[in-house]
Amino acid sequence: MAYTIKQAGLGNKERQLIDSIVGSGKTIIHGSQLQQEFGYSNAAANLMLSRLHKKGWLQRLKAGVYRIVPLGSDSANPIPEDAWAIAMEMFAPAYIGGWTAAEHWDLTEQIFNTTVVFSAHKQKSTNQSVIGLSFKIKFLKQQHLFGTTKIWSENTPIQLSDIHRTLIDVLDDPAIGGGGRSMVDIFIAYNHKKEADPEILWQYARQLDNGGIFKRLGFLAQRILKAPVDYLEKIQTECKTGIVLLDPQGPRTGPIIKKWGIRINIPLADIA
Repeated sequence: MAYTIKQAGLGNKERQLIDSIVGSGKTIIHGSQLQQEFGYSNAAANLMLSRLHKKGWLQRLKAGVYRIVPLGSDSANPIPEDAWAIAMEMFAPAYIGGWTAAEHWDLTEQIFNTTVVFSAHKQKSTNQSVIGLSFKIKFLKQQHLFGTTKIWSENTPIQLSDIHRTLIDVLDDPAIGGGGRSMVDIFIAYNHKKEADPEILWQYARQLDNGGIFKRLGFLAQRILKAPVDYLEKIQTECKTGIVLLDPQGPRTGPIIKKWGIRINIPLADIA
């Protein structure tokens, strides 16, 4: 392994540790890994990571979690490209979803610089910046971590919402899909996919059991999917009393569709 001048200054133990980590293909390391894999005590692991951080070999993500600075990097704090892998380490148990997953599944043409993460670990802030990367974190209960698929990035397994869960999450909270109009566009794009399956949408909605999802799903399934009557009827049985906004961030004006208990606060012309 060749080292640049900026990456010199390692002791034998430090060099062996870096060589071992890099050789394993890992990019992110925890203090607990040093204890389990290399026999370090908790104090010795934290001291080793802190020293490597000060020498420019590691970037600190949060307490006890570091990212290896790529060999030959011009900076000790480069902005990484593996945002998804970092999210998996930072916010686990979690999955990538919302507009980020919608981009992956080709459900939206919008470009977002912030990665949406659904996490079962409560965060102090829903919007976080980590070494130049922006994350929007939405909390959900552990039992709601379903409807995901595994892909790989930088030798890290990534949990990503599948195409159906992506749509259901956007129906639950249109803001994480880019807003009400974007939600409609995502719904239309989903309808044109060969994977589109209204029954799976129904099953996922039942698992989440949120009245707002049923109301938005029912209205859009009727208008866009042209769903059969029996499908619409079973959705309607799950719609509770009260009125929700099609776009929660939009104005509290517009016609109310009593059948679905929803106020249409974006132009109907925008809904195919």
